[in-house]
Amino acid sequence: MKTKSVMIVGVGGQGSLLASKLLGRLLMDEGYDVKVSEVHGMSQRGGSVVTYVRYGDKVYSPIITEGEADIIISFEKLEAARYASYLKKDGKIVVNTQEIDPMPVIIGAAEYPTDVLSELTAKGLQVEGLDALTFAEQAGSSKAVNIVLMGRAAKYFDIPYDNWIKAIENTVAPKFVEMNKIAFNLGYNS
Repeated sequence: MKTKSVMIVGVGGQGSLLASKLLGRLLMDEGYDVKVSEVHGMSQRGGSVVTYVRYGDKVYSPIITEGEADIIISFEKLEAARYASYLKKDGKIVVNTQEIDPMPVIIGAAEYPTDVLSELTAKGLQVEGLDALTFAEQAGSSKAVNIVLMGRAAKYFDIPYDNWIKAIENTVAPKFVEMNKIAFNLGYNS
């Protein structure tokens, strides 16, 4: 199998690292060679966090360059815009429609841009927006945004539903498994 590349992008504290751990475990369980690389910005200060996940028959590097990502899973709209150049021509972006103000907006030096997703779509990108925060809250915690997004992105992987659920059971802390299964299902069926 040709190597596939997935970027998981967000803001510190949104759970992108758990999402990459879940995806990495799932892909290894499916028999793929998997490489994962985490790039932390000022993650503890709400800065950008990026995780690269590459998988296939044989993967030599975890790094994804511009124009190489098959899928970008974005936990926030501006992060989708920031990393859109990494998407392949026929790639897909699954993005949470939540807006988290970056520091320049917080201090009043800038305004949060309007129509971020419309601008990405106008560039010819395949963008799927999802109010993952609302679904996460329905599942029981706003912290489940990551798993809602993974549920929605699951449709772009040729991996059976039950295998995703097994990966959740094997990755998430036991006391949060049921809530995360609900979150995954809400994203999966949205």
